[in-house]
Amino acid sequence: MRLFGLIGYPLSHSFSKKYFTEKFAKEGIADAAYELFELADINGLPAVLKQNPALRGLNVTIPHKLNVVPFLDHIDGAAARIGAVNVVKIHSDGRTTGYNSDYFGFRDSLTNWYWQLYGASGLTKLKLQQALLLGSGGAGKAVQTALHDMGIPYQIVSRQAGANLNYEDLTESKLSDYQLIINTTPLGMSPHTDACPPLPYHWLNAGHHLYDLVYNPTDTKFMQMGRARGAQVLNGLPMLYAQAEKSWEIWNE
Repeated sequence: MRLFGLIGYPLSHSFSKKYFTEKFAKEGIADAAYELFELADINGLPAVLKQNPALRGLNVTIPHKLNVVPFLDHIDGAAARIGAVNVVKIHSDGRTTGYNSDYFGFRDSLTNWYWQLYGASGLTKLKLQQALLLGSGGAGKAVQTALHDMGIPYQIVSRQAGANLNYEDLTESKLSDYQLIINTTPLGMSPHTDACPPLPYHWLNAGHHLYDLVYNPTDTKFMQMGRARGAQVLNGLPMLYAQAEKSWEIWNE
Protein backbone atom coordinates (compact mmCIF):
# COMPACT_ATOMS: atom_id res chain seq x y z
CA MET A 1 0.00 0.00 0.00
CA ARG A 2 1.40 3.37 -1.08
CA LEU A 3 0.81 6.19 1.36
CA PHE A 4 0.42 9.89 0.56
CA GLY A 5 -0.44 12.72 2.87
CA LEU A 6 -0.56 16.36 3.90
CA ILE A 7 1.63 18.19 6.41
CA GLY A 8 0.67 21.53 7.91
CA TYR A 9 -1.05 23.08 10.90
CA PRO A 10 -3.95 23.15 11.46
CA LEU A 11 -5.51 20.66 9.06
CA SER A 12 -9.11 20.63 10.25
CA HIS A 13 -10.43 22.01 6.94
CA SER A 14 -8.22 20.01 4.59
CA PHE A 15 -9.31 19.81 0.95
CA SER A 16 -6.64 17.25 0.07
CA LYS A 17 -7.73 14.17 2.07
CA LYS A 18 -11.31 14.30 0.77
CA TYR A 19 -10.15 14.96 -2.80
CA PHE A 20 -7.64 12.12 -2.99
CA THR A 21 -9.78 9.62 -1.08
CA GLU A 22 -12.62 10.23 -3.55
CA LYS A 23 -10.19 10.11 -6.48
CA PHE A 24 -8.81 6.73 -5.40
CA ALA A 25 -12.32 5.30 -5.01
CA LYS A 26 -13.62 6.71 -8.30
CA GLU A 27 -10.61 5.61 -10.34
CA GLY A 28 -10.24 2.20 -8.70
CA ILE A 29 -6.80 2.97 -7.25
CA ALA A 30 -6.74 0.28 -4.57
CA ASP A 31 -3.07 0.44 -3.60
CA ALA A 32 -3.04 4.03 -2.30
CA ALA A 33 -4.22 5.87 0.80
CA TYR A 34 -4.07 9.51 1.90
CA GLU A 35 -3.62 10.68 5.49
CA LEU A 36 -3.21 13.94 7.40
CA PHE A 37 -0.03 14.60 9.39
CA GLU A 38 -0.63 17.65 11.55
CA LEU A 39 2.74 19.27 12.27
CA ALA A 40 2.91 22.46 14.33
CA ASP A 41 6.72 22.34 13.99
CA ILE A 42 8.46 21.36 10.73
CA ASN A 43 11.23 19.75 12.80
CA GLY A 44 8.82 16.85 13.20
CA LEU A 45 9.05 15.98 9.49
CA PRO A 46 11.96 13.49 9.74
CA ALA A 47 10.01 11.53 12.36
CA VAL A 48 6.94 11.40 10.09
CA LEU A 49 9.08 10.03 7.25
CA LYS A 50 10.77 7.47 9.50
CA GLN A 51 7.52 6.28 11.09
CA ASN A 52 5.75 5.93 7.73
CA PRO A 53 8.06 4.04 5.35
CA ALA A 54 5.20 3.56 2.87
CA LEU A 55 5.06 7.33 2.22
CA ARG A 56 5.62 8.17 -1.45
CA GLY A 57 4.49 11.79 -1.48
CA LEU A 58 3.34 14.72 0.61
CA ASN A 59 1.39 17.87 0.04
CA VAL A 60 2.55 20.84 2.12
CA THR A 61 0.33 23.63 3.39
CA ILE A 62 0.66 26.57 5.77
CA PRO A 63 2.78 27.27 7.70
CA HIS A 64 5.41 24.98 6.12
CA LYS A 65 5.63 25.90 2.41
CA LEU A 66 8.80 27.88 3.06
CA ASN A 67 10.38 26.16 6.05
CA VAL A 68 10.16 22.68 4.54
CA VAL A 69 12.82 23.58 1.95
CA PRO A 70 15.93 22.96 4.14
CA PHE A 71 14.64 19.45 4.93
CA LEU A 72 14.59 18.35 1.28
CA ASP A 73 17.37 16.84 -0.83
CA HIS A 74 16.48 18.63 -4.05
CA ILE A 75 14.20 21.47 -5.20
CA ASP A 76 12.59 21.66 -8.65
CA GLY A 77 13.55 24.74 -10.69
CA ALA A 78 10.14 26.46 -10.59
CA ALA A 79 9.80 25.85 -6.84
CA ALA A 80 13.28 27.27 -6.26
CA ARG A 81 12.40 30.46 -8.13
CA ILE A 82 9.11 30.78 -6.26
CA GLY A 83 10.81 30.07 -2.95
CA ALA A 84 8.04 27.76 -1.76
CA VAL A 85 7.22 24.04 -1.91
CA ASN A 86 3.77 22.47 -1.66
CA VAL A 87 4.52 19.00 -3.06
CA VAL A 88 7.21 16.57 -1.93
CA LYS A 89 8.09 13.43 -3.88
CA ILE A 90 9.70 10.67 -1.83
CA HIS A 91 11.87 8.53 -4.08
CA SER A 92 12.41 4.79 -3.66
CA ASP A 93 15.84 5.42 -2.14
CA GLY A 94 14.40 7.86 0.43
CA ARG A 95 15.57 11.04 -1.28
CA THR A 96 13.08 13.91 -1.36
CA THR A 97 12.36 16.46 -4.09
CA GLY A 98 10.24 19.58 -3.59
CA TYR A 99 7.90 21.01 -6.23
CA ASN A 100 5.32 23.81 -6.44
CA SER A 101 2.09 22.52 -7.98
CA ASP A 102 0.41 25.92 -7.47
CA TYR A 103 2.60 27.10 -10.35
CA PHE A 104 1.24 24.38 -12.66
CA GLY A 105 -2.29 24.68 -11.28
CA PHE A 106 -2.47 28.39 -12.01
CA ARG A 107 -0.82 28.13 -15.44
CA ASP A 108 -3.01 25.26 -16.61
CA SER A 109 -6.27 26.67 -15.24
CA LEU A 110 -5.58 30.07 -16.82
CA THR A 111 -4.83 28.65 -20.27
CA ASN A 112 -7.84 26.29 -20.06
CA TRP A 113 -10.10 29.23 -19.16
CA TYR A 114 -9.06 31.24 -22.21
CA TRP A 115 -9.43 28.15 -24.40
CA GLN A 116 -12.97 27.63 -23.09
CA LEU A 117 -13.82 31.29 -23.70
CA TYR A 118 -12.25 31.77 -27.13
CA GLY A 119 -11.34 28.37 -28.55
CA ALA A 120 -8.04 27.95 -30.36
CA SER A 121 -7.50 31.72 -30.51
CA GLY A 122 -7.67 31.97 -26.71
CA LEU A 123 -4.00 31.23 -26.12
CA THR A 124 -2.98 33.88 -28.63
CA LYS A 125 -5.32 36.36 -26.96
CA LEU A 126 -3.87 35.51 -23.54
CA LYS A 127 -0.30 36.10 -24.73
CA LEU A 128 -1.24 39.61 -25.88
CA GLN A 129 -2.64 40.68 -22.53
CA GLN A 130 -1.09 42.33 -19.49
CA ALA A 131 -2.01 41.40 -15.94
CA LEU A 132 -2.63 43.18 -12.67
CA LEU A 133 -1.85 41.08 -9.59
CA LEU A 134 -3.78 42.23 -6.56
CA GLY A 135 -1.70 41.56 -3.45
CA SER A 136 2.01 41.13 -2.81
CA GLY A 137 1.89 38.25 -0.34
CA GLY A 138 3.18 34.70 -0.59
CA ALA A 139 0.10 33.40 -2.39
CA GLY A 140 1.03 35.40 -5.46
CA LYS A 141 4.61 34.11 -5.85
CA ALA A 142 3.61 31.07 -7.92
CA VAL A 143 1.33 33.27 -10.04
CA GLN A 144 4.14 35.75 -10.68
CA THR A 145 6.54 32.99 -11.75
CA ALA A 146 3.96 31.36 -14.03
CA LEU A 147 3.09 34.66 -15.72
CA HIS A 148 6.79 35.41 -16.21
CA ASP A 149 7.37 32.00 -17.81
CA MET A 150 4.31 32.47 -20.05
CA GLY A 151 5.63 35.83 -21.24
CA ILE A 152 2.69 37.79 -19.80
CA PRO A 153 3.75 41.21 -18.40
CA TYR A 154 2.28 42.05 -15.00
CA GLN A 155 2.21 44.74 -12.34
CA ILE A 156 1.61 44.16 -8.62
CA VAL A 157 -1.08 46.29 -6.95
CA SER A 158 -0.89 46.54 -3.17
CA ARG A 159 -0.72 48.93 -0.26
CA GLN A 160 2.39 47.08 0.92
CA ALA A 161 6.00 48.00 0.21
CA GLY A 162 7.42 46.52 -2.96
CA ALA A 163 4.29 46.88 -5.07
CA ASN A 164 4.42 48.49 -8.51
CA LEU A 165 1.11 50.30 -8.05
CA ASN A 166 -1.22 51.42 -5.30
CA TYR A 167 -4.97 51.02 -5.73
CA GLU A 168 -5.24 54.81 -5.99
CA ASP A 169 -3.03 54.64 -9.13
CA LEU A 170 -5.67 52.69 -11.06
CA THR A 171 -7.19 55.25 -13.40
CA GLU A 172 -9.63 54.40 -16.18
CA SER A 173 -6.78 54.62 -18.68
CA LYS A 174 -4.53 52.36 -16.58
CA LEU A 175 -7.23 49.73 -16.16
CA SER A 176 -7.86 49.69 -19.91
CA ASP A 177 -4.24 48.56 -20.40
CA TYR A 178 -4.65 45.52 -18.15
CA GLN A 179 -7.28 43.07 -19.34
CA LEU A 180 -6.40 40.30 -16.87
CA ILE A 181 -6.86 41.03 -13.15
CA ILE A 182 -5.89 38.35 -10.62
CA ASN A 183 -6.83 38.53 -6.94
CA THR A 184 -4.12 36.81 -4.89
CA THR A 185 -5.33 38.30 -1.57
CA PRO A 186 -7.68 36.48 0.86
CA LEU A 187 -10.21 39.34 0.60
CA GLY A 188 -13.67 37.86 0.16
CA MET A 189 -12.81 34.45 1.57
CA SER A 190 -15.41 32.86 3.85
CA PRO A 191 -16.53 33.92 6.41
CA HIS A 192 -15.71 37.51 5.31
CA THR A 193 -17.68 37.26 2.08
CA ASP A 194 -18.61 40.95 1.92
CA ALA A 195 -14.99 42.00 1.37
CA CYS A 196 -13.25 42.53 -1.95
CA PRO A 197 -10.13 44.31 -3.26
CA PRO A 198 -10.70 48.11 -3.50
CA LEU A 199 -10.69 48.34 -7.29
CA PRO A 200 -12.51 51.11 -9.18
CA TYR A 201 -14.96 48.50 -10.49
CA HIS A 202 -17.02 51.09 -12.37
CA TRP A 203 -14.20 51.30 -14.94
CA LEU A 204 -14.26 47.59 -15.75
CA ASN A 205 -15.87 46.40 -18.97
CA ALA A 206 -16.55 43.33 -21.11
CA GLY A 207 -12.91 43.20 -22.16
CA HIS A 208 -11.69 42.40 -18.64
CA HIS A 209 -11.02 38.96 -17.16
CA LEU A 210 -11.15 38.63 -13.36
CA TYR A 211 -9.50 35.55 -11.83
CA ASP A 212 -10.01 35.13 -8.07
CA LEU A 213 -7.72 32.63 -6.34
CA VAL A 214 -10.35 32.45 -3.57
CA TYR A 215 -12.63 29.40 -4.02
CA ASN A 216 -14.78 29.60 -0.88
CA PRO A 217 -17.30 31.03 -1.62
CA THR A 218 -17.40 29.95 -5.24
CA ASP A 219 -18.90 33.31 -6.26
CA THR A 220 -16.95 36.05 -4.49
CA LYS A 221 -17.85 39.71 -4.29
CA PHE A 222 -14.82 40.45 -6.50
CA MET A 223 -16.37 38.20 -9.17
CA GLN A 224 -19.85 39.65 -8.69
CA MET A 225 -18.59 43.22 -9.08
CA GLY A 226 -16.72 42.29 -12.26
CA ARG A 227 -19.62 40.34 -13.73
CA ALA A 228 -21.92 43.34 -13.15
CA ARG A 229 -19.65 45.33 -15.50
CA GLY A 230 -19.68 42.61 -18.15
CA ALA A 231 -16.27 41.10 -17.30
CA GLN A 232 -15.47 37.39 -17.56
CA VAL A 233 -14.87 35.85 -14.11
CA LEU A 234 -13.32 32.67 -12.69
CA ASN A 235 -12.79 31.42 -9.13
CA GLY A 236 -9.91 29.39 -7.69
CA LEU A 237 -11.48 25.93 -7.89
CA PRO A 238 -9.98 25.01 -11.29
CA MET A 239 -6.54 25.94 -9.94
CA LEU A 240 -7.15 23.90 -6.78
CA TYR A 241 -8.13 20.82 -8.77
CA ALA A 242 -5.33 21.28 -11.29
CA GLN A 243 -2.65 21.58 -8.60
CA ALA A 244 -3.97 18.44 -6.88
CA GLU A 245 -3.81 16.48 -10.14
CA LYS A 246 -0.29 17.80 -10.72
CA SER A 247 0.68 16.45 -7.30
CA TRP A 248 -0.53 12.99 -8.33
CA GLU A 249 1.35 13.25 -11.63
CA ILE A 250 4.58 14.21 -9.82
CA TRP A 251 4.28 11.35 -7.33
CA ASN A 252 3.77 8.84 -10.13
CA GLU A 253 6.46 10.01 -12.56
